[in-house]
Amino acid sequence: MSTQIEKTILDKANIWLNGNYDEETKNAVRDLIENKPDELTESFYRDLEFGTGGLRGIMGVGSNRMNKYTVGSATQGFCNYLKINFPELEQIKVAIGFDSRNNSKYFAHIAADVFSANGIKVFLFENLKPTPELSFAIREFKCQGGIVLTASHNPKEYNGYKAYWDDGGQIINPHDKNVINEVNKIQNIDDVNFKGNKDLIEIVSDDFDNVYIGRIKSLSLSPKIIKEQHDFKIVYTPIHGTGVKIVPQALREFGFTNVHIVKEQAEEFGNGDFPTVKSPNPEENAALALAIKQAKDIDAELVMATDPDADRVGIAVRDGDDFVLLNGNQAATLLINYLLSKWQENGKLTGKEFIVKTIVTSELLVDIAAKFSVKHYDVLTGFKYIADIVKRLEGKETFIGGGEESYGYLVGDYFVRDKDAVISCAMIAEAAAWAKHKGIEMLDLLKEIYAEHGFYKEKLVSVVRKGKSGAEEIQKIMSDFRSNPPRLMGGSRIVCIKDYQTGESLDTITNISTPIDLPKSNVLQFFTEDGSKVSVRPSGTEPKIKFYFGLKGKLDDISDYAKVNDELQEKIDAIVGELGLL
Repeated sequence: MSTQIEKTILDKANIWLNGNYDEETKNAVRDLIENKPDELTESFYRDLEFGTGGLRGIMGVGSNRMNKYTVGSATQGFCNYLKINFPELEQIKVAIGFDSRNNSKYFAHIAADVFSANGIKVFLFENLKPTPELSFAIREFKCQGGIVLTASHNPKEYNGYKAYWDDGGQIINPHDKNVINEVNKIQNIDDVNFKGNKDLIEIVSDDFDNVYIGRIKSLSLSPKIIKEQHDFKIVYTPIHGTGVKIVPQALREFGFTNVHIVKEQAEEFGNGDFPTVKSPNPEENAALALAIKQAKDIDAELVMATDPDADRVGIAVRDGDDFVLLNGNQAATLLINYLLSKWQENGKLTGKEFIVKTIVTSELLVDIAAKFSVKHYDVLTGFKYIADIVKRLEGKETFIGGGEESYGYLVGDYFVRDKDAVISCAMIAEAAAWAKHKGIEMLDLLKEIYAEHGFYKEKLVSVVRKGKSGAEEIQKIMSDFRSNPPRLMGGSRIVCIKDYQTGESLDTITNISTPIDLPKSNVLQFFTEDGSKVSVRPSGTEPKIKFYFGLKGKLDDISDYAKVNDELQEKIDAIVGELGLL
């Protein structure tokens, strides 16, 4: 068995040795064959998949790695699909962006060559830019598609390739599957045209930032309050990424004059080695450690950190003399509460406004929207589905804001169709200044929201199961939940079960099922009598199954915050035990 696998791998490696690959690549493949058999196996045992979000993988030579040839093949397939979809256009156009990761700029230029070689006009950013600015550029230049080279918050060994459609949102059904089909048709590197046409590549300078920032500034809801609170002290870190210039610029344009950058993490062109962190992920405490230290040293009031491609933001707020990191649901709560409060204060609510959240994001956002008589929409996990709702309702209803528990948020006004940490940083800072104007700290404001609507405590538990047997085990876990669902969770009766794979919502009291008006997806949700929610979802990109806990308690007085928080954590721990996840 192992001999056969080895032969298959060697056969694939020999295709690279004998095909139209450059000598540097061929020498690297020879080195793997002669000296690194295990690495050879990892590099060639499969083809790097172009999934529904694009490519993502470790950089290196081989069919299972991010390199000029896998990037070229993906781009050729995307070119072919664009030509199929827009045959009537005299000139198809795309925009290309890249982040601070090693080789991102190089891969972006490879992709630009392939697009232009296929007769497609390319708007290529001159320097690293946030992913949301790429979304904005697609809409601003009236492109039919676009890509950004990024692996988000993955470790430094990785890079990736996200594909976008003409609305500026990531590709969704049916385009995602159809693009994948076209990419899979590229079986030979000779099918890829790498000979770029420089006449079709237009370099987009940093001046474009001003257009983007100007549009963001139009979202401000409290310019007078910011003028009063302009000295509000903020510490920001781009974590070696693309937010390094543009986030501070956005904050300055909003009127904040006391913004401090974490210099150790703020190189002008980023640093793909991410030298100060194990992972450039704003969800992790360690990634914000330097920023929080600086905030304590200068007595700042708000800490914000963006990931390498600046589409997600993590925040920390004051808790006495210390700082506490908020999770994605808590940050979304404060942001949405501010937006709806200000829209009401400013007399802008007409009854046609809406917010959007993913199904695994806190139900507290639903309660807040209901308070202001603002409609809410639930979508499947993935910001591309939020963008799709915004697209479908454009001109009919007004999008105020939306978010997901994984630290991604967007605030209207239809000019970006992806999560946007630049907009989010500016609006979160504005929300904090608004709270200070009212004489309240952000953490205390969150406690007041809990006291009004209920204390929502969230936790994500991921169970990793690797390999073929792991995939089968994950499938069995989902099957067991469907065939034998629990009746209680944390001592509370389950009153509703939503199965997004069958598309049915079951009321367990009446035993009546109703259809779920969302695309089919392998997700289960259990809603309890006390207002809690547990979601179960296999990851689409990693060998794990995710359990999202959203428990609801009662906070009669904010002085009981710590006590109720501990009680809900104990309840989550108990359910984790009940489900055998420890």
